Amino acid sequence: MKLNRNFHLLLTGQSLANIGDVLYIVSIIYLIFELTGSATAAALVPFIITSSMFVSNTLTPLLMQRIDLKWLLAVSQMGKTGLLIALALFLPQLTAANLIALFLLISLVALLDGCARPVTQALIPNYVESEQLLKANGVNETVTQLIQTAMWFVGSSLLIWLTAIELVWLTAGLFLLSSLLLSGLDRVDSAVPETQNKWRQITQGWKTVSRTPVLKRIAVMDILETIAGAVWIAAILYVFVSEALAADEQWWGFINGSFFIGLIIGSLICLRFTQWIENNLSRFILTGAIFSSAATVLFGLNSVPAMALFLSVLVGIFSQLKNIPQQTVVQTSVPKEQLPTVFTTLGAIGMGTFGMASLLMGILADLFGIRFVFVFSGLLLAIASWIAYRGRSHFRRTVQG
Repeated sequence: MKLNRNFHLLLTGQSLANIGDVLYIVSIIYLIFELTGSATAAALVPFIITSSMFVSNTLTPLLMQRIDLKWLLAVSQMGKTGLLIALALFLPQLTAANLIALFLLISLVALLDGCARPVTQALIPNYVESEQLLKANGVNETVTQLIQTAMWFVGSSLLIWLTAIELVWLTAGLFLLSSLLLSGLDRVDSAVPETQNKWRQITQGWKTVSRTPVLKRIAVMDILETIAGAVWIAAILYVFVSEALAADEQWWGFINGSFFIGLIIGSLICLRFTQWIENNLSRFILTGAIFSSAATVLFGLNSVPAMALFLSVLVGIFSQLKNIPQQTVVQTSVPKEQLPTVFTTLGAIGMGTFGMASLLMGILADLFGIRFVFVFSGLLLAIASWIAYRGRSHFRRTVQG
């Protein structure tokens, strides 16, 4: 089965934007570290981005009621293009004294970027046939993870030939091209009656999630899995490689990369066995949750670098074998017109939880040791597995078509 023109435009446009996002973050972290010599200052970049995207996810429903989804996505990329041009013009004057202005620009870019993922997830069911939905999700996840895996290496390598400011200009060009491609999508109207007040528009997705049994269950699982997933941030993983594995820094990169490779393999399995997975959504969600929990605990207890690579790949594979079918369940749990607010709600939950979880895992690692946080992560995933088991009858298509 072939996926249609709108899906390909959406995938290409968002892929260019995702490439630009990584290149831009690499450039900014490099510039800040070069300017200040402070790892803490550089670490503020992902923190600011996550915080701003949480705010964006919370407020995006207000825009979704006034702008159709296609234009909301395209205009957000146009806005990012303008901000990146402003950033490229500002960076030659960057000093420690005006670092706050840089953080403000980063925050504005993240505010616009925060609506992109939930809007993309809501658009996919509108652009593909129902029987192609799991395949479309698999393709989208495969491409996204490939970009995440490759572009951090490519971005740092490009700094050998280009300055960080030139890399920002390149990113602005990618955002512009993304905007033009997304403008070519067919219109999808998500408007609701104007009688709804702003508070009701903001809370609509939260009410839908709380009143839909499968979405409420998935939201609780997402919270547990997001807290558990915080152990895979670069800082925690670096400490694990150094203290638990007693390995060289290169293993930090190997293990981090192997996790993303696992995600890609999991996506490809979903693409290869689409129909089988489609017919067994609940089994794959449950199996993926159980085995990712077990692999995470074993990873935390392991002391052999080569085995850590293997277990990291397994965590990635089983996480994806759960996540893609679970996303298909979400997309078919309510009518299409409710999906935009549902995805912004789940996105806000994820962003807010991840920001706090990253800090929590760092504190727990200092208090109880680096192995503890991985075992704790595995136990949280085990609880998510139990929730999946108890609600396995809900993990199916509810809304057809």
